[in-house]
Amino acid sequence: MIHILENKNCCGCSACVQRCPKQCISLTEDEEGFLYPSVDEEMCINCGLCEKVCPILNPSDKIHPQEVLAVKNSNEKERMASSSGGVFLPLAREIIKQGGVVFGAVYDEQWEVHHVYAEKMEDVYPMMGSKYLQSRIENAYKQAEQFLKQGRDVLFVGSPCQIAGLRTFLRKKEYPNLLAVDFLCHGVPSPGVWRRYLAETYSGYEAKDKSRLQATAGKNSVLLSSLNAKSPIGDIKFRDKVESGWKKYRFVVRQKSASKADQNTVLSSDIHYENPFMRGFLSNIYLRPSCYECKSKNGVNHSDLTIADFWGINILEPDFDDDKGIGLVLVNTVKGKNAFEQLQMDVHESTLEIAHTYNGGFNEHTKAHPKRALFFLLIQQGKTVREAVDICLHISLSRRVVSKMKHYLKIAVKQVLGDNGVKVVKHVLGKRASC
Repeated sequence: MIHILENKNCCGCSACVQRCPKQCISLTEDEEGFLYPSVDEEMCINCGLCEKVCPILNPSDKIHPQEVLAVKNSNEKERMASSSGGVFLPLAREIIKQGGVVFGAVYDEQWEVHHVYAEKMEDVYPMMGSKYLQSRIENAYKQAEQFLKQGRDVLFVGSPCQIAGLRTFLRKKEYPNLLAVDFLCHGVPSPGVWRRYLAETYSGYEAKDKSRLQATAGKNSVLLSSLNAKSPIGDIKFRDKVESGWKKYRFVVRQKSASKADQNTVLSSDIHYENPFMRGFLSNIYLRPSCYECKSKNGVNHSDLTIADFWGINILEPDFDDDKGIGLVLVNTVKGKNAFEQLQMDVHESTLEIAHTYNGGFNEHTKAHPKRALFFLLIQQGKTVREAVDICLHISLSRRVVSKMKHYLKIAVKQVLGDNGVKVVKHVLGKRASC
């Protein structure tokens, strides 16, 4: 039976839950707001299927991309409403045209994220755009398997660990009608922290007012607070490009519209590095423990295509950039190549070395913030998410300047000398520091 000794050894894909023949595995939220499998041992028959479909216990060999492309959707309206250069929507459209099914992430009524499938384009549109949260897979793997066995084309889009979970759930059987697409992943933040941030910010929640907390037993109660029934939220965009462009994208929350006249009313709009939730997420304060030792990135999950935003394209290929979003596409398989060639996209050939320069999502290990434990302690003590993030990220001006200088120096050295050059410089500087 599946037994998680350390939280870092579970990515939360839920493959074990869906494959269990006795349905004796459920997901339970821990004190940090992450879901982990819990086994009813009295019902368990020790068949071992849960362990056989765990992507962490059953990793695959890496595959290397056949092509690396900078791309943009020629439909500017679609691209402005999308991330990754607007690649997803044309892919989905082709699948739907063929009578296929598209799996992707959408918001639920509480503005958390879960996986669903779509058979019509109107149900695909809510899947568009970045959602910097780990979606609940729920029964999506089972549903995808059923459609695949029926002979229908299936497009399944998810994080690297979710695609790895899908592959192991299918027992690594190669379905010619499955197109698996992942994205370069920074890591996934705590759904519990997200839930608390929304409640604090958009429903008048006060962290110190215990009457506003959900009546939940146990140590998790602080993170189980939720939006009340009168939540004013009508739309959330993690990556809104309209006001500030692609590179300075904004975190925007819009009001629930009572009429068409006020549908665009903005409740809040912050440049991503100024929003408290995004600051904590991008600083790796409350990522899932498995994200710090990710075992699903860079070809291990055998996705057919990997999509992302092509950060740095304005420096590397300035003539191709228009600040409306440029996508990075890694074509990993022949199936992925055939699917991508069906799309009407503006394409510029690139290389993996160039793509690595500014895109940190390639890093297999995201370094945990040194004050991660402090953050969750502060939350348990009644601090708001904003307060806890501010305390953890308080950095002196001098340290910020030095950090920026190191960052740009690393980029300059990498461009001139490559990855090996960076390693040599680090080695030399390390020796001098120890003298």
